Amino acid sequence: MSDTPPAFRLTYATMFDPPAQLHERFDEALQRVRAQLGADHAMTIGGQRRGGAQWIDKRAPADARLQLGRFAAGTAADARAAVDAARAAAPAWAATPWRERVALLRRAAQRIEARVFDLAAAVALEVGKNRMEALGEVQETADLIAWYCDRMEEADGFERALPDDPLPGWRSHNRTRLRPYGVWAVIAPFNFPFALAGGPVGAALVAGNTVVFKTASDTPWSGRLLMDVFEEAALPPGVVNLVAGAGGEVGDALVGAPDVAGVTFTGSHEVGTALLRRFAAGTRPRPVIAEMGGKNPAIVTHHADLDRAATGIVRSAFGLQGQKCSACSRVYVERSVADALRERLVERTRAIAIGDPVLAAHWMGPVINAAAVARYRRAVDEIRAGGRVDVGGEVLQAGDFTHGHFVAPTVARVPYGHRLWRDELFLPLVLVGEVESLDEALARANDSDYGLTAGFYGAPDEVEVFLDRIEAGVTYVNRPQGATTGAWPGYQPFGGWKGSGSTGKAIGSFWYLPQYLREQSVTVVE
Repeated sequence: MSDTPPAFRLTYATMFDPPAQLHERFDEALQRVRAQLGADHAMTIGGQRRGGAQWIDKRAPADARLQLGRFAAGTAADARAAVDAARAAAPAWAATPWRERVALLRRAAQRIEARVFDLAAAVALEVGKNRMEALGEVQETADLIAWYCDRMEEADGFERALPDDPLPGWRSHNRTRLRPYGVWAVIAPFNFPFALAGGPVGAALVAGNTVVFKTASDTPWSGRLLMDVFEEAALPPGVVNLVAGAGGEVGDALVGAPDVAGVTFTGSHEVGTALLRRFAAGTRPRPVIAEMGGKNPAIVTHHADLDRAATGIVRSAFGLQGQKCSACSRVYVERSVADALRERLVERTRAIAIGDPVLAAHWMGPVINAAAVARYRRAVDEIRAGGRVDVGGEVLQAGDFTHGHFVAPTVARVPYGHRLWRDELFLPLVLVGEVESLDEALARANDSDYGLTAGFYGAPDEVEVFLDRIEAGVTYVNRPQGATTGAWPGYQPFGGWKGSGSTGKAIGSFWYLPQYLREQSVTVVE
């Protein structure tokens, strides 16, 4: 047996101890990307670059003095033009043999992987992710697209022969096949602007749909860079189109277009449920794949390894500044070990290095914008009025924090029944509450409209109780790499129950791709 260690495989679970070469290559890429800042970036509609009615000056959330570029902001007319272009390209793309579509999408995935460091440097600057989170997201995008190509090949294009009808004197051949819907809309969030655009765009395309995707207003650069990849992969004009602009105008026009046959949306529960109602109405109900956030609990019993639990909770509560739909925002700990767990959480939270996220020394960066800072202030004020802040609770404004949107990671407590136990905040803030038993912890964890992720730390004989009773689509047990975060395609499918998801199928799972297809039964009599 060889003593040579295996090659480093970057996932969210492995990113905490990368080889030095990853840092070196990221630093080199960062220099290249910085040299290109300040450029103008257009939309792409029907294979043509298009400016906007306005150009938005995008600044880095870590330092507003740093101009990332100017980005075209479209209008409702641009959204309609993109849908028209996708509709015109749809027949030829659907008729393209699926193996050719797979080959083109694999080329796109390979282009992403080849440029992973440069793309990650841009994502880190634009979103405020630390370098390893940014590298993870870009690599995840390539892996998601490749995963959906694999599923298309595994299913042999989703076509199966069925028995002939038992008709004497006739030959009646039957088969079933899955066929594309037509034009598919993808609306991406700011927190994973590469993976949660590229993954669903890749799935829709390999299934034979054409796509219009809209970037989040805070992250237009990531959308532009992703579109560049699809153009480099030589997808035909109009097969994938990029629009940008305000959700109230461009997004509304996109989902309101009658030629949009389906949509993938990642965002708030409020917007997602409104979209579901809208797409269910009318004479043609249309499919919606909606991922709508979470209020994700971790349960810690008196049998738990408290050091492991504290490490996993801190990583999941404060990774990407709590701006993940899977972030740990609620902890239910048995009373006998609650003080000991809090001590560990406070200690680890105080040790977090905060600052410019592109620097290797910093693990936590800024929140995305001034509105997030204001939301943090309100939440902390509510906690101080009726509960207690154990650590954090400050907006960071001095020194290197002066020009960015920085807040302190916060561990706190408020009485049960407070709205902060229910509402998704998308902030680096975790509440810790005490319970008498695992039964009480499970009841409180499940008392939520959300059901995305959940974590557990306890004894082996408690694990199945947790897994059998927890109402969440993604579960982690005794995991120091993240109590509620860290899913990777091919390793952990990612999808929510209850109000966290609309389909019951998970991103990066075996059952995700068929959602972009509809079944057609075929009978041919000779």
